[in-house]
Amino acid sequence: MKYLSTRGQSPIAEFEDVLLAGLAPDGGLYVPQEWPLLSADEIASCSSGKYADTAASILSQFTGGVFSEERLHEIASDVYGAFDHPETAPLTQVSDEDWILELYHGPTLAFKDFAMQILGRLFDDVLNKHNKRLTIVAATSGDTGAAAIDALKTCEFVDVVVLHPEGRVTDVQRRMMTTIDAPNVHNIAVKGAFDDCQAIVKEMFADQAFVDAVSLSGVNSINWGRLAAQIVYYFTAANTLMKAREPINFVVPTGNFGDVFAGYVAKKMGLGIDKLVVATNMNDILHRAITTGDYAPAEVLPTYSPSMDIQVASNFERLIFDACDRDSDAVRGLMTEFMTNGKMHLPDNMRSRISDDFISFATSEDVTLEEIKRHYVETGSLIDPHTAVARVAARQLRTDGKLAGKTVTLSTAHPAKFPDAVKKATGQTPALPTAHEGLF
Repeated sequence: MKYLSTRGQSPIAEFEDVLLAGLAPDGGLYVPQEWPLLSADEIASCSSGKYADTAASILSQFTGGVFSEERLHEIASDVYGAFDHPETAPLTQVSDEDWILELYHGPTLAFKDFAMQILGRLFDDVLNKHNKRLTIVAATSGDTGAAAIDALKTCEFVDVVVLHPEGRVTDVQRRMMTTIDAPNVHNIAVKGAFDDCQAIVKEMFADQAFVDAVSLSGVNSINWGRLAAQIVYYFTAANTLMKAREPINFVVPTGNFGDVFAGYVAKKMGLGIDKLVVATNMNDILHRAITTGDYAPAEVLPTYSPSMDIQVASNFERLIFDACDRDSDAVRGLMTEFMTNGKMHLPDNMRSRISDDFISFATSEDVTLEEIKRHYVETGSLIDPHTAVARVAARQLRTDGKLAGKTVTLSTAHPAKFPDAVKKATGQTPALPTAHEGLF
């Protein structure tokens, strides 16, 4: 497995290089030279065991022999064995054709744990082999920072620096980042929004001399290793539901486009996925881009779902690359337009290609709270606001006739990470799991 940059001006890279670099030297994002395609039998085989079995099988498609499948299985078993649910990523049925995929049973109660915990172990193995040290810099809207710190706090060869927007994360998110007593962990609060944090990180990566001097790398979803680990739960969820082999829809609350792009990769690998729904809050740049072609950042509005308060979605460039038949010249042209004008417009043929796989929906704050309440009244269960955004999208698109058949909504965070929004909607304060009772 070899990797190339979406902008076409970096050398072809091996998995180790991609893992340690994060961003390509030309400013582009790494993607595999070609998507691995699995047969129906291979998909059934790799998804038939425990979650760790599937993780090892899927990750081995991307590591290019750097890690044996046995080593990947060992790592995955250790990582996912520590999650607090025996199924790791359980499905809960909420109506005849609707399920919720619970992705919050890891150590920081968010879907980021699925990839970040794996990434930390891969980093340590590679760095130990080459006797190298790495400086990880991460911008976070709340969950990535906590997940990165928890995953990397014991890494012998990694220093981690996390930038979060001051006052724009919940107290639970902030404390998960700032109460870890580890000498290799450093936190910085930035006066601004997540996009300001992300811009600082991108500016660092653009300075190649600085990158080399501090051995800089990243664990945001620009890092391909993280996306590869997120592909796994699409396979495990689909395998549970696809007894009749009809395609399944996935509805994903997303801001930086990494989680939903992992679903796209799963589809390219042969998994039976019909539509991928991009569910956004009022920070709806992805919805506007998919529906009209206009990719123009607006002011970042603070919402009840802060992990999606993003107006520049880094991973969207990976989709643009595929949507223009992997024409890196076209990608560079669009990204230059974006850097010059602060916006860009997707050509109609590219938007048409995107609509083959994706539909989108944007949700207001009031409707998000209404959905948290509705779900609680009807099911007796609490959901976090990001999950609520996605459930609104799933329900409305089904009502509008744009979504049909089995549909899985990704529940990306535990409701206790966003207690104020949940209490405002339901009057109930979600309790933190036992492992986090001492957080405050």
